[in-house]
Amino acid sequence: MVRIRLTRMGKKKMPFYRVVVIDQKKRRDGAYIESLGFYDPLRDPALTRVDVDKAVDWLLKGAQPTETVRSLFRKHGVMDRFTKAKNGEAAVQKEEDGAVEEE
Repeated sequence: MVRIRLTRMGKKKMPFYRVVVIDQKKRRDGAYIESLGFYDPLRDPALTRVDVDKAVDWLLKGAQPTETVRSLFRKHGVMDRFTKAKNGEAAVQKEEDGAVEEE
């Protein structure tokens, strides 16, 4: 099973985290499949960057996010886009956008 989780980076007592797609059986800091962004909790406010398109793509493929990553995704709107894409609303919007561009 593929998971979307955080992997720890940075110096001692100064962590930051990458949001990565990784096989569930791998170690926390093991080799990952793809990096989706990063999370720096030491900044005020916490700095987070996530590639929303890649994240939605992996969620559609069946990757399961951890609770922490799920909360980060909610803040960035990834989970909303995922539910819309899962329900087929994104395909309808793309068709409508394409029709507008042609006119």
